[in-house]
Amino acid sequence: MLEDIFVRFSLIILVAVGISAIMKIFKQPLIIGYIITGVITGPYFFDLLKTNEAVGIFPKIGIVLLLFTVGLHLNPKVIKEVGKVSLITGIGQVVFTSIIGYFIGIALGFSVVTSLYLSVALTFSSTIIIMKILTDKGDIGSVYGKIAIGFLIVQDLIAVLIHITISSMSSTNGILPIFARTFFSEIVLIGFFFLVSFYLLNPLMKFIARSQEFLFLFSISWALALASIFQMMNLSMEIGALFAGVFLSISPYSNEISSKMKPIRDFFIVMFFIIIGSQIVFTDVQNNIIPIAIFSIFILIGNPFIVMVLMGMLGYTKRNSFLAGLTVAQISEFSIILIALGIKIGHINSEALSIITTVGLITIAGSTYMIYYSDKIYNRISDRLNIFEKKNVRDKIKINGNVDAILFGYNRIGFSILRAFKKIKKSYLVVDFNPEIISNLSRYKIPCLYGDAYDIDLLEELPLNKIKLVVSTIPDIDANFLLIENIRRVNKKAIIIVRAHRIDDALMFYKKGADYVLTPHFLGGEYVAKMIENFSDATDYKMEKEKHLKALKEMSESNKEHPNVERN
Repeated sequence: MLEDIFVRFSLIILVAVGISAIMKIFKQPLIIGYIITGVITGPYFFDLLKTNEAVGIFPKIGIVLLLFTVGLHLNPKVIKEVGKVSLITGIGQVVFTSIIGYFIGIALGFSVVTSLYLSVALTFSSTIIIMKILTDKGDIGSVYGKIAIGFLIVQDLIAVLIHITISSMSSTNGILPIFARTFFSEIVLIGFFFLVSFYLLNPLMKFIARSQEFLFLFSISWALALASIFQMMNLSMEIGALFAGVFLSISPYSNEISSKMKPIRDFFIVMFFIIIGSQIVFTDVQNNIIPIAIFSIFILIGNPFIVMVLMGMLGYTKRNSFLAGLTVAQISEFSIILIALGIKIGHINSEALSIITTVGLITIAGSTYMIYYSDKIYNRISDRLNIFEKKNVRDKIKINGNVDAILFGYNRIGFSILRAFKKIKKSYLVVDFNPEIISNLSRYKIPCLYGDAYDIDLLEELPLNKIKLVVSTIPDIDANFLLIENIRRVNKKAIIIVRAHRIDDALMFYKKGADYVLTPHFLGGEYVAKMIENFSDATDYKMEKEKHLKALKEMSESNKEHPNVERN
């Protein structure tokens, strides 16, 4: 039996490799290839997957490890930064999607109960899929990436509460007592493990981290242990995994743990998508083509529209609103679980499961393409998105006096550059698309402007023809290309410094007209190399150490007064 499982599992991996190779050749997202692999190896074709066997545990491990790594990046600083907007958008999107979805269901002729189930199922987006795509794009640390992760977690919490409520309906004890007991149990468990991690775990981390293998093993065991404890108490396994990461996020080893978890996490996540593909049900699809099409269009277009409206009202740029909006253009595994639960209790029939499953396949595939090619889509339709940006944002585009230097993007790198502007006594301006950063900078009388380097109207308002120095710490390639083009068109003498992560991008920026390309990943190595070449003894290193300590202390003190946002 085990040999049979091993052979079938090997065949599944081989099929996944073949399909993924085809996806790479045609430059398509690999997630689509994983889902197609699931369909091919599922019951409709080769029937290699038997989810009741050992392979069925892989998706659960993948979800636990993924949410654990999400939690590792959710330290209190990040939660404070995007907590408000994530909460408002997360709850707002669920409310508006469920209301509109309900009336669509009624209009299509479904019963009240079926319409309720379908409308609620349409509100949840897949944290796992979005995390994978944002990681692939390198947008996890961006403003919209942090906000998207935040409101997706809010959605997951709402999904858990709804799941608990519906499960309670089959109990003779009543909904309220079970709901209250479950909620209270989760709060108690979270509080208990917070105390354990703060008073016991964090002091031990230095000892644990002495061995890289032990740190890796401990991290996996901690994530699986908390997820298992939550599940054994009939609570959410996902919440347990998420908070396992949150509890370690304040540890100085959180980034190291995250990097070590990535390979094993990605393997199990691949299996998750394959099994999702194998579970797609195609029955009753022909009889429900119209509802499936309407619900799919609503999710692909309506959900992003709702998020864009909400974020626009909160003062975010149309680009951030658009990119974050695309992350909710699909339904999640929670949606399918919810419908399956409704069928089990007897509230709805199996027809609803076929509809939601097919809508899930369409929207997951559609949104994957939309997110991967979001920048190109935005460039084509940006002029039509002005309605999603507050009018007073454009009213604030007023430059008072002469400006010698402009800094696009205030972050860890921008912080030091701004300090250099002050030392050389240049009149400067900071441009950033995060309203929280602009609010904080304004509070401390730092000349700043809320705007996006993608915004042509903003660039036309800036005195680019008179500027002497422009520095962009924005990691986005297209934004920096646009910036160089617009400056060089009106000003041949300005010094332009932009940021790149890859050698090929840096070479293209130089060809485009940049005077210098900042490559953070290489500069540290170059600086150390020069130290090794030029320093003769320990005294030189001691002087450099003292200089570095002074700079770090100065930056640390400044961080208490000014925002220092970690946006990569």
